[in-house]
Amino acid sequence: MKFDERFLDEIKARLRPSDVIGRTVKLRKQGREFVGLSPFTKERSPSFFVNDEKGQFFDFSSGKNGDLITFLQETERLTFMEAVERLAAEAGVPMPAPDPQSAERDRVRQGLAEWLEQASAWFQAELRRPVGRAARDYLDGRGLPEADWGRFGVGYAPGGRTALKDYLVAKGARPHELVEAGLLIAPEDGGAPYDRFRDRIMFPIADGRGRIVSFGGRALDPKARAKYLNGPETSVFHKGHVLYGMGEARKILGAAPSGESPPLVVVEGYMDAIACHRAGVAAVAPMGTALTEEQMEMLWRLHPEPTLCFDGDRAGRQAAYRAMDRALPILKPGKSFQFSLVEGGKDPDDVLREQGAVALRQQLAATTPFAQALFERERELEPLDTPERRAGLKGRLRQAAASIADPDLQQAYRQDLLERYDGIFRKADAPQGQRPPWRPSGPRQGRWKGAGAWESPQPPTAQGKAAAGRLAKGLEAAPAALAAFALAHPAVLEAHLEDAFATDGFGEPALCELVKEIIRLRLESDHLDSDSLTRHLRSCGFNALLTDIDRAAAKSGAPFLKQDVSLEAANSQWSQAFARLSRLASLDKALDASKGNLRERSDMEAFERLKGERDALRRATREWND
Repeated sequence: MKFDERFLDEIKARLRPSDVIGRTVKLRKQGREFVGLSPFTKERSPSFFVNDEKGQFFDFSSGKNGDLITFLQETERLTFMEAVERLAAEAGVPMPAPDPQSAERDRVRQGLAEWLEQASAWFQAELRRPVGRAARDYLDGRGLPEADWGRFGVGYAPGGRTALKDYLVAKGARPHELVEAGLLIAPEDGGAPYDRFRDRIMFPIADGRGRIVSFGGRALDPKARAKYLNGPETSVFHKGHVLYGMGEARKILGAAPSGESPPLVVVEGYMDAIACHRAGVAAVAPMGTALTEEQMEMLWRLHPEPTLCFDGDRAGRQAAYRAMDRALPILKPGKSFQFSLVEGGKDPDDVLREQGAVALRQQLAATTPFAQALFERERELEPLDTPERRAGLKGRLRQAAASIADPDLQQAYRQDLLERYDGIFRKADAPQGQRPPWRPSGPRQGRWKGAGAWESPQPPTAQGKAAAGRLAKGLEAAPAALAAFALAHPAVLEAHLEDAFATDGFGEPALCELVKEIIRLRLESDHLDSDSLTRHLRSCGFNALLTDIDRAAAKSGAPFLKQDVSLEAANSQWSQAFARLSRLASLDKALDASKGNLRERSDMEAFERLKGERDALRRATREWND
């Protein structure tokens, strides 16, 4: 059975070679590759390499190399069919039903590919003939030297109505084949087909394997109806499945020294991609349309964070926004995008021609993370001068985060975006670059009031005395540290509101009512700062408990309470500690519930596993004090 190339590419796209091969060969990460001992020869020093970006393995001891299919054939002596079936099952790709017509379709596609290759060679030859003089002048004006024409396959389609058709028909092509390949246009009235590309600079478009599947043409006539013209969808060319310049980008990435991670840039046009390649920057361009999800997956197989570089005009911004919206649902840990804007409203081709390769590389290296670009987009949609508009921004940020499918990343984005939101409206309570301490240093008592002032402790109320009596044995240090930080920075609870309800006071029952009151107030308030929260809690009778929290937190050694830690790092450390104590609380409940039901050996083993995990988490928490 002969398989469609797209079917095989889909299998390989879903599997990482290092994962599959790593089950039989012990691999370790080395730069951008994985290395291990050869499965084909006996050796002491590893010479077997696996490259996930290229989807290949390389064994220098035996000289063997190939893809996952080849690896299974070589190591397990499987036939090609058996290897494909094994990998398809693992990738979750259904095997195609036997189709007696598929062989004929493959034969037709192969014939079209041959005519596309011949057309490319003819376009390149025409560029160097007298008819291509205007095209040569144009390329010279764009700063593309003749030495690079062959590297990028640049050619010229002369203005004659049937020049390419006459050439290929003389070579044995039939007009209907050239129409199917996208090289000719068949009039609707049934007239004779004619050349699609006329008087245009020609750029060959290749698939991931380097095979020409279509062309893009740039008009030389300034009055032409379409400045850029791409070939139509055909049996060998699908615009959403191909990126211009992918082959050259792979070469540049593959030539990078081990351990380096050079950028992969997505630009808007053919000349921009060529400019980047000439400057030593790996770049690709979509086919005049918004990036598709399939193209994004293709990019991620080459680079974890490709850079999207669009023009600074309105059309460029709209293209960037469309890319954001398409990317959000499929973002995942370790797979995202960055954004870059070339200065002065120029494009990469302009920068290379006017300022040189070094300037282009420097500008492309100045990137904005996805989360920041997303926040700025939503913030700039409308003025934020009324409560309704500020609430609208907050709602849009929540909605954007909610569109991310990965639950962990969705939570991280929600927290990041809302912290950026709070940062706009938060009063400048602390000197620039600092964050207010969570409690006074030295012998002073009380709580931080903002603007360098301290609020003295209030006399204990009746409720406070009762709370103090219940806390005769003192609070647990770790839950108190979590509560202290949440009191100083209420926004940290934003991403954890649902989970916080179930923690029974961060694992400390004495804090349960306090935590619930903080969460209730956070849900009701559009913006909640530390001062107003503290005043509210004191008015509710939690005064004594707040003092006990300060006292216990001071003994915790929690890293997120230290003043030399940035707010961003402290928020991250708090979230990790919160997750740890939440897990501790659930483990304690599970162990208590299972104590009376240990009848089978398997029950005892499960109990011991849970107990071991709980004890390990407790030790990790106690290490704060070390």
